[in-house]
Amino acid sequence: MCDLRRPAAGGMMDLAYVCEWEKWSKSTHCPSVPLACAWSCRNLIAFTMDLRSDDQDLTRMIHILDTEHPWDLHSIPSEHREAITCLEWDQSGSRLLSADADGQIKCWSMADHLANSWESSVGSLVEGDPIVALSWLHNGVKLALHVEKSGASSFGEKFSRVKFSPSLTLFGGKPMEGWIAVTVSGLVTVSLLKPSGQVLTSTESLCRLRGRVALADIAFTGGGNIVVATADGSSASPVQFYKVCVSVVSEKCRIDTEILPSLFMRCTTDLNRKDKFPAITHLKFLARDMSEQVLLCASSQTSSIVECWSLRKEGLPVNNIFQQISPVVGDKQPTILKWRILSATNDLDRVSAVALPKLPISLTNTDLKVASDTQFYPGLGLALAFHDGSVHIVHRLSLQTMAVFYSSATPRPVDEPTIKRPRTAGPAVHFKAMQLSWTSLALVGIDNQGKLSVLRLSPSMGHPLEVGLALRHLLFLLEYCMVTGYDWWDILLHVQPSMVQSLVEKLHEEYTRQTAALQQVLSTRILAMKASLCKLSPCTVTRVCDYHTKLFLIAISSTLKSLLRPHFLNTPDKSPGDRLTEICAKITDVDIDKVMINLKTEEFVLDMNTLQALQQLLQWVGDFVLYLLASLPNQGSLLRPGHSFLRDGTSLGMLRELMVVIRIWGLLKPSCLPVYTATSDTQDSMSLLFRLLTKLWICCRDEGPASEPDEALVDECCLLPSQLLIPSLDWLPASDGLVSRLQPKQPLRLQFGRAPTLPGSAATLQLDGLARAPGQPKIDHLRRLHLGACPTEECKACTRCGCVTMLKSPNRTTAVKQWEQRWIKNCLCGGLWWRVPLSYP
Repeated sequence: MCDLRRPAAGGMMDLAYVCEWEKWSKSTHCPSVPLACAWSCRNLIAFTMDLRSDDQDLTRMIHILDTEHPWDLHSIPSEHREAITCLEWDQSGSRLLSADADGQIKCWSMADHLANSWESSVGSLVEGDPIVALSWLHNGVKLALHVEKSGASSFGEKFSRVKFSPSLTLFGGKPMEGWIAVTVSGLVTVSLLKPSGQVLTSTESLCRLRGRVALADIAFTGGGNIVVATADGSSASPVQFYKVCVSVVSEKCRIDTEILPSLFMRCTTDLNRKDKFPAITHLKFLARDMSEQVLLCASSQTSSIVECWSLRKEGLPVNNIFQQISPVVGDKQPTILKWRILSATNDLDRVSAVALPKLPISLTNTDLKVASDTQFYPGLGLALAFHDGSVHIVHRLSLQTMAVFYSSATPRPVDEPTIKRPRTAGPAVHFKAMQLSWTSLALVGIDNQGKLSVLRLSPSMGHPLEVGLALRHLLFLLEYCMVTGYDWWDILLHVQPSMVQSLVEKLHEEYTRQTAALQQVLSTRILAMKASLCKLSPCTVTRVCDYHTKLFLIAISSTLKSLLRPHFLNTPDKSPGDRLTEICAKITDVDIDKVMINLKTEEFVLDMNTLQALQQLLQWVGDFVLYLLASLPNQGSLLRPGHSFLRDGTSLGMLRELMVVIRIWGLLKPSCLPVYTATSDTQDSMSLLFRLLTKLWICCRDEGPASEPDEALVDECCLLPSQLLIPSLDWLPASDGLVSRLQPKQPLRLQFGRAPTLPGSAATLQLDGLARAPGQPKIDHLRRLHLGACPTEECKACTRCGCVTMLKSPNRTTAVKQWEQRWIKNCLCGGLWWRVPLSYP
């Protein structure tokens, strides 16, 4: 038995923030019974909350929020007739399943790729039969994290693809999408989403003798089968397991079931506890793709006990008589599948909710002996919430306590004086539903009063860490998010300002160790990751602008190069864009016209309307080059955005290539050229800027040793403000999110629907170029169009970097559509889009 009541070492779990409903004279929001919540890999949280009207009618609501802006709540009238029992995100975090106590299942998807605009077009129904378990079918993608290889140089060694078959495949091996659910009467229903948009649904009984299913859970095997665990709610009854196989025969969905070995909870076979815990209240597989391990909780009115079981293959003893007739050798030994208990707790307070990790930690070398080790990793712990208001993080195999949180420390607004509150009688506030984030570094809980709380969980799961080891934990998880594409907001909760510089440097170092092909795939993701890290420290906040600008520059460069077409079909393997890069790198001449002569200008011919539609992007390139060169004399100031570009040979080379392309296009359509305000009518501004840019690029390009710009170049750049009007670039404003305000570990109290007046963090100082004056004209950051002080077009904003762009395109040319397709689903930084009101700040 494991004692769960002992205090955790380090106590490394604390409250980040609480978000609650506005106080009404008559409560209109009431917690659902049962309560459901789900946390997606994009750090969106969905939870249920019923809305009561004046005549006491209930509307079943699904609320969706982004963890960075929890007050911006999007509420969906679900149109479920009964209480919502299950919520499940898909692997991409863009679709959501909801099921209710009337047997109705709805599939919700983002409308126009907006995180606060949802629609349901498909679903299924098992009329009058409540859904007790729900899951998406497995797509066959499983990535294992090898914590023992966290120091390896290759991402392929740290994160390996596990051989895992999808639940169902289409022609060519493509996984078929769909969902599976279990009902209270013992039915299993499967719905398949065909590429045509049709839904194939089939329903079968789990076994011939149907019975009540009070609890159920669903897991998947590597062979493509599905395992369903069920319990009727009584601890005196066995926990049943079934293998479910799904197939498509003659355009119809077919379900085959098979009974697997069952088990009785240990507490029911113990004479001292036989009748002490009459009800099974929680039944969970330890992971969706780990059908061999299950967690069970049996409870009475006041207490609970938790047990962890594992399914093992054991050999059957063979009688000596049969051994003499036919000796058993090697693999011929007969075996049987049998459930064995791994661990159990002592008597606990009554468990109110359970949250399991989603991080696929490889347990090859992390068996029960790890429980006594001093190093714990996120993903090895699960969360138990109790009716006394406490939350325990326990090892998922040994059930040993790793961290404890007590809800007695109620968060207060920062500006509210600390007062002694009177003790209130009545039941303690406790979580009714919980979910761990995808890296297990944060926990969300919805309590019996409807409040939402987000807790930080230490990367070491309750054990104090040295700074170096903590950095290694965070770096390992950042790399995991970089490889998988998951959002890393919950990792930022643990990054202190003093860690930022080290994390950025180590992340870059690990990135450069990867193969060139992998670096190209991850190039934009690591820039976005560095930008979000640099927001957390006042020493690095201006570099945020540089990283976002580099993302924008890479997108413009790849888009403009993709518009170039070879003049003849039988051309060499290299594309015009590749030849442009090669020639510009080889020819170091400072005269733009001499560089242009070496190119096949017929490959740069575009339609005149296309060139004119690209003018705003070309103008940005010209303005940015002018801004960089004019800021060269002040290169010692780290507080100026754009500083890092002055030593970035790759980015300067990219700008140089674009200047050449713009020069050629200007010969075809002069009105597409960037517009400069010069003091002399005869001055060739583009030639001047290209000459200075080339000199600066030569100083820091990769081919030669880096050198400082000579005094002549600096002097020429000093004269630029007297020759050309230097533009004021519109940098992305400082984000108004929470993560940079949570570093002091002072829990915040927030309110749904009301943006807080948060104290400014140290990283959001009024630095040069970052402040936005009230009433200043607003800009579409991706189209580079001015929207005016009061925009009349609907806009959308990134949930991470704050980038704003118009919802609908004002231009219909093919080239502009190609540009806009780059960020139709996500922002350039990878963040989700959120519809904002017309008068956005």
